[in-house]
Amino acid sequence: MAFPQNYLHAGEDLILNLKPHWWTFARSVATAVGALVVMILLFFADLTVLDWLGILVLMVALGNLAVVYGKWATTYFVLSSERLIFRTGVLSKTGVEIPLDRVNNVNFRQSLFERMIGAGDLLIESAGESGQSRFSNVRKPDAVQNEIYRQVESQRSRATGQAPRIDPAGEPEPSAEPPAGGSGAPSIAQQIEELDELRRKGLVSEAEFEAKRRELLDRM
Repeated sequence: MAFPQNYLHAGEDLILNLKPHWWTFARSVATAVGALVVMILLFFADLTVLDWLGILVLMVALGNLAVVYGKWATTYFVLSSERLIFRTGVLSKTGVEIPLDRVNNVNFRQSLFERMIGAGDLLIESAGESGQSRFSNVRKPDAVQNEIYRQVESQRSRATGQAPRIDPAGEPEPSAEPPAGGSGAPSIAQQIEELDELRRKGLVSEAEFEAKRRELLDRM
């Protein structure tokens, strides 16, 4: 499911729209497969009463998988040009929004196995009552961390009219003097280059890249 565009403010650009990593399904899929194996074994054991028990166990496991999928489908981890947005829930919903100008620090954590599958946790420290927000099963958290820093610096640059500078590690550096012409906002060509970089990193799909590229070209 795509992130609802009416959640964005006027003039706010959608940078990243991530679903939780597929590892979210690992436990429920393993449970469903195990239940299927048990049902098959009971079926070949030719025990009628236990056959129904096996079917019941499989149905429960499939129901659990459907619930996990529903939660995954309605979970959004979104980075825009102005804020971070996290929303999840099918019936009851919860959400977190962090303006980029309040982001103080972004850390990520990956175990060895998580590095192998490209998943991890993000810990975002921000000014305000919430203080810290942790997000689990984030795809390629190191690349997401770098992009958050890039957007934070870009947002600050737009506010001050200075050109953003990002060091190789992805940490924001002090802004340079504003370029001739005044505005520090990236050009359309620069935005397309940044979008293409996100596509190469696997953070946006080909379809999302083409749609956003056409939208930017239409502004020229």
